[in-house]
Amino acid sequence: MKVLSLWLRDDFEATWLGKDPFTEVLALKGVTVRRVAQRRTFRFEKFGVGFFAKIHSGPGWPEIFKNLIVGKLPVLDASNEFIAARKLVDLGINTLVVAAFGVRGKNPARRQSFIVTDEIVDAISLEDFCSEWAEHSPAFGQKLTLLKDVASLARKLHVGGVVHRDFYLCHILLNRGPGNTHGSLVLIDLHRALIRKQTSYRSLVKELGALYFSSMDIGLSSRDYLRFLAIYFGLTPREVLENKNQL
Repeated sequence: MKVLSLWLRDDFEATWLGKDPFTEVLALKGVTVRRVAQRRTFRFEKFGVGFFAKIHSGPGWPEIFKNLIVGKLPVLDASNEFIAARKLVDLGINTLVVAAFGVRGKNPARRQSFIVTDEIVDAISLEDFCSEWAEHSPAFGQKLTLLKDVASLARKLHVGGVVHRDFYLCHILLNRGPGNTHGSLVLIDLHRALIRKQTSYRSLVKELGALYFSSMDIGLSSRDYLRFLAIYFGLTPREVLENKNQL
């Protein structure tokens, strides 16, 4: 198959020098953490540290047509994740650190691709971190800080023209370790992300709706949601209420 795109960070370029990166990735041994249709994600170790690899083996024509019929753009390979990760860095949002990426094959149904990212050490998803909030309320300061951080992340994302398309709490990690350049939150699982010059109103509603749906059971109050919207829209809580029909 013809190689359409290939990018290797210095450490992987050096160790795979003179070798076929696709063959090397397929030969990696690790622990599978997720397998969905023609996509597999696994953890492996190299250079004494952990990495995650996601391998796409082509969606197949039935999957492509199914998505197109319902008005969805099919995910053909790992390009979305690679491009979105770079875009998020430009926007000042913590995300996956890409170590290697490649795509080969002109036939979109059989295209092969991979993306390798650094392991995020000492992180927990907000879904898990907030799972006991409904029964054991967190300190007000802690909750307010997370509300501000998530709202700021969402605002940066959407103002920057990025639509995540899986914008749930489980895909936002709280980084409790070192190396968090832009704050404590890390946005992951970018394989469906889209970049647009301008984010449509419909896309924003779906994005915020997904985030709201994933937070319904953690004990947030209507005042908490109002605080979130105020930060997201860059308004005061009073202005949000006064302009709710125009937002």
